[in-house]
Amino acid sequence: MQQQDKAFSHSHPSTDGANAWDQVRHARRIVVKVGSSLVTNQGQGLDAAAISEWARQLSLIVRGGPQGGAGQGTDNGQRREVIMVSSGAIAEGMKRMGMARRPRELHELQAAAAVGQMGLVQMYETMLRHYQLGSAQVLLTHADMADRERYLNARVTLLTLLKRGIVPVINENDTVVNDEIRFGDNDTLAALVANLVVADLLIILTDQNGFYTADPRKHPEATKVHLAQAGDVALEAMAGGAGSAIGTGGMLTKVLAAKRAARSGASTIIAWGRERDILPRLMGGEHNIGSLLYAPMHKLQARKQWLADHLQLHGAVVIDAGAVSKIASEGKSLLPVGMVAVRGAFTRGEVIAIEDESGRQIGRGLANYNDQEARKLCRHSSDDIEGLLGYVAEPEMVHRDNLVLV
Repeated sequence: MQQQDKAFSHSHPSTDGANAWDQVRHARRIVVKVGSSLVTNQGQGLDAAAISEWARQLSLIVRGGPQGGAGQGTDNGQRREVIMVSSGAIAEGMKRMGMARRPRELHELQAAAAVGQMGLVQMYETMLRHYQLGSAQVLLTHADMADRERYLNARVTLLTLLKRGIVPVINENDTVVNDEIRFGDNDTLAALVANLVVADLLIILTDQNGFYTADPRKHPEATKVHLAQAGDVALEAMAGGAGSAIGTGGMLTKVLAAKRAARSGASTIIAWGRERDILPRLMGGEHNIGSLLYAPMHKLQARKQWLADHLQLHGAVVIDAGAVSKIASEGKSLLPVGMVAVRGAFTRGEVIAIEDESGRQIGRGLANYNDQEARKLCRHSSDDIEGLLGYVAEPEMVHRDNLVLV
């Protein structure tokens, strides 16, 4: 029976189907995840031709407009920023070490990852450099995401690389993780990275051309879900089963990754990684070459909703009338020069209240500095931060994207 595309969307006041695909074309910060079976050609070793092809496509969407023509990447003239999350280290290590099957012992998996990571990162660096793209290797563990300080450090590092036009290539640090702390699959890792950098879009390239109502390899009557809202419980009921013998993920992990990515406002596309020009065609708005699981809320709305709903505030900064006007009327960030006092104890990255001098709370946001540092910064220009603290995390105490009025 011929497979059919299926619309599976639910109406939402801020995002409908047509609007969701239009937002894909305007996505500026994108996380692309490629699975082991694609990177290693079903476990036969790293597929140099495939990695080269994805590097070429990345260069098109970063620099050359949606379809690879002249332009700056997005309709508003801004370059796109791309992060690559790639599986394949363990699979490549297995090949180099002569392992016929994926080992079960943790130390064997860690050894394979250590050996394979050498070849994987070298291959990406070579191919991306061929297309005039700088690259950087970033290895993450669950502990990096759970620890607030390490989380913020990872975020700042990635954002700095993107600002400089470098493509971070991310993998789980399989050489040091154990069963209790590992992500378990790079679909989850890719979603966490999308949350970390507040991406607009997550693209999961896999060995199927989208998400189906059932596994099309076993159920030929299955229909492709062309469009659905991320987090819809019906999607989880349709998905399931393990991944290939090479990878660890399955379609369920991709559906759950889309649900997680949507929490920070990122939509997810699941598509076949070997489709011709898959990345520039998706970014050009082509609808029929993947499944779009859209986030029901824009990323800035999602972030500010999370801040507004945050019940536990760890402290407060008191600001003068000029800063109140800048924040409330002009939508500006909170700079240290506008702060007159600091209350409570808080660490970098915690949610704090922003109060006027009468004690009225006017907003809340994520602190870029802890309470002791903030006290030193009161009434000082952003240019003074390095001299006062010995380093600069951000020029703002609270960035406008991490600030919501109450």
